[in-house]
This record gives sequence, structure tokens and C-alpha cells, in this order.
Amino acid sequence: MADDSKPESAPATGANPAATPQVQPKPGADAAATARAAAATGATPVPPAAGAAAGAVAHTARPAAPPKPAAPVPDLSGRTTTAASAGGQAAHAPAAAAAKAVTRDPDDTSPLLTRRAWLGLAWGAFSAASAAALAATGRFMFPNVLNEPPQQFKVGFPNEYGMGVDERWKEKFGIWLVRTPDDIDQHASGFYSLISTCTHLGCTPNYLSAENKFKCPCHGSGFRLTGVNFEGPAPRPLERARVVLADDGQILVDKSRKFQRELGQWTDPEAFLKV
Repeated sequence: MADDSKPESAPATGANPAATPQVQPKPGADAAATARAAAATGATPVPPAAGAAAGAVAHTARPAAPPKPAAPVPDLSGRTTTAASAGGQAAHAPAAAAAKAVTRDPDDTSPLLTRRAWLGLAWGAFSAASAAALAATGRFMFPNVLNEPPQQFKVGFPNEYGMGVDERWKEKFGIWLVRTPDDIDQHASGFYSLISTCTHLGCTPNYLSAENKFKCPCHGSGFRLTGVNFEGPAPRPLERARVVLADDGQILVDKSRKFQRELGQWTDPEAFLKV
């Protein structure tokens, strides 16, 4: 038989409230619904204010996360950001397009030069050609003056010459003065003047005293002292110039009159000066 004298166990006053289940009120639920839920589960209902305070205490009790270091601020002095650069390009694009439209004609399809450049090049070429034509015309109107030697000239007195070939007048007048004791055509002693021009292509032969002949350096034509050709491509003898005595007794040579042996002209009295 149970002992009725033992008092009924009551909850200890010093019991841990956290051991007793509690019902937190849901947001938006009324107090009656919270009480019924607590009675059904045997938990102690928590007033809304107490629940909020407990949540605030729990939230406050969480350890705070360490602060993150702030990122360094880049130095943008003197620089342009991407947005600003894009804005600047967008601002300059219409101006560049307008300048291009002004400097290039719509119908100009040249890939290298504009029409203005081609026109400048054409005018420059035309000006250069005009200047060259004008210079050529001026050169034609004012030709060089050629100081040709005279065709008639005196070469001194007969007693100033010995037998053989004298070359003192070759460079100045283009002749050799030859004194011979017996001419092949005149058959007399005296002087004849040979013109120092090769009858092949017009070169100037040289007098070779060791070989007693005239030798052309261009193609090898050879002439005897009489002027008769004997070797090389020369087709005929050298020509003789007119030679006579002047009024003062000097020998006068006239290159304006020439004598050719193949034509029988060496027998002319003026082709040989008899002394």
C-alpha cells in the first residue's frame, strides 16, 4: 500500500530551464495557438518578446568574423579608365569619319592615293616635261660656237723644212707637210700636204718614223709616205690638200680643196709644190 504521506514530487525550483522544452512562437501566430501547441507537447510557451530576446542573445553570442583587409585603391592619376577611353573614342569617331569624308571624294576608289594626290603628281610631271622642253628649245636657239681652224693658213718658208714628214701642223690644222726629192706623180722635188684623216672611218693615223708609214690605230689601215694605202681596210689613199706659194714667199695650204689619187687628181699643179 502506497505511502500517502509522501508528498508528491514537484519540480525543483532550481531546475535548469533549458532542460524543459520550450515552444517558440512562430512569426504571425497568435498567443492562443502557441499555448495549445505548448500544452500538446508539454513544453513551456515562450512569450514573443522573450523569444526575440533569446534570438538576439544567441545572435549576439556568435563570434564576429575577422574583418577583411581593404583592397588597395589604384592610382588613376593621369590615366583614363576604360569607360572614359571608350567614351573618348566614341566622341572622336564622328569627327574622324567627317574628316575622312571631307578629304576623300566619294567616287575615288584608288587604294593608294587620293584624287588630289594623283592630280598633284600629274601636274608635277607636266611641269617637269614643260621645263625640259623649254630648256631644249633654248639650247637649240643658242648653240655652241665651234672655233674650227681656218681652211687656209701659211706654214712658213720652204727653206725651213728638211726632207721627210713634218708633224708640227697635225694637231692644229690636221695635215702633214711632206718634202720629197721625187714625187710619184709629179716626178719632181717639192712639197705636198696630206690630210690626216683615214679614208676608212675617219680616224687620225699616226706617223711611225721607224717604219716610214702612217698607221691608223682604229682598224689597222696602213699608208706609205706618199699617202698610198697598202694594208688594212682603208679603200683608197689619203687625200692631198692644195699647196702653193703665197705672195710673201711662204707656203700656203688650203684644205677647202682636196685631191684624190684614184680620180687622177694628184697630177694637178696645185696638188704639189715644186721647189
